[in-house]
Amino acid sequence: MRETPRAEPPQPRPHRAVAHTPGASCSGTPHRSDGRPPHTPRGVRRSDPLGRPGTTPPVPGRPALFSALVALVVVTWQVLVHGPLARLDERVSRAVVDSVPRSLSELASDLGNMTVALPVLACAMAYAVWRGRRIAALYAGLAMALVPLLVVPLKEWTARPGPLEPWAHGYYPSGHTATAAVAYFGAAFLVSNRLIPVAALLTALTGTGLILRGFHWPLDVLASLALCVPLLTWPALAARRGPDRLTRRPDSDGPP
Repeated sequence: MRETPRAEPPQPRPHRAVAHTPGASCSGTPHRSDGRPPHTPRGVRRSDPLGRPGTTPPVPGRPALFSALVALVVVTWQVLVHGPLARLDERVSRAVVDSVPRSLSELASDLGNMTVALPVLACAMAYAVWRGRRIAALYAGLAMALVPLLVVPLKEWTARPGPLEPWAHGYYPSGHTATAAVAYFGAAFLVSNRLIPVAALLTALTGTGLILRGFHWPLDVLASLALCVPLLTWPALAARRGPDRLTRRPDSDGPP
């Protein structure tokens, strides 16, 4: 009578533990067995379409929009009631006006003139249209068109006198600062992300020149910057999406 062979435990197969390729069945990698990527891989994660922080180019997120609106409301309220913040603003302005040669401050403040800022934005819009970003160019143009529609009523409502002309009214907020911010940041969004620091520098020079020359109080400039945050949101979002879907890029050979 033959002796029944004793059953042995299954032996591990070394080649199944070390010879797997990424994404293959029973692989030791975190990929799925069917070759599909996991649900939320880092490489596949897309930026938030609503423009939350972290998108490219930098797009004002919901916290930034909320903070800008709150700052605009608080500053406007202080200017209307001539509160402590407005009084501090006036003391700071009197201390810094004409602290640099007027030729330099006037040169910086002129960056916010329509004759300087609008051609820059117009060239960027033409470039964006040529590259197939018509929607982004349209939003940038609308943002600039909204600047006087928002700034002029605020000027009439607040009727704030100027630092060097107390008999004149309508200095809050600064129209030159808003024009510079929308024009230069809008142009940067339409052309290249690398121009965003240049846009920030030009806008800062405009606001600083207006304050040092005595054309505007510091809060006038701050309110204009806060006002421009929501205006620049849609141009930035449209530029981030790239060329329009139904528009053929100039360097493409296929159909639109």
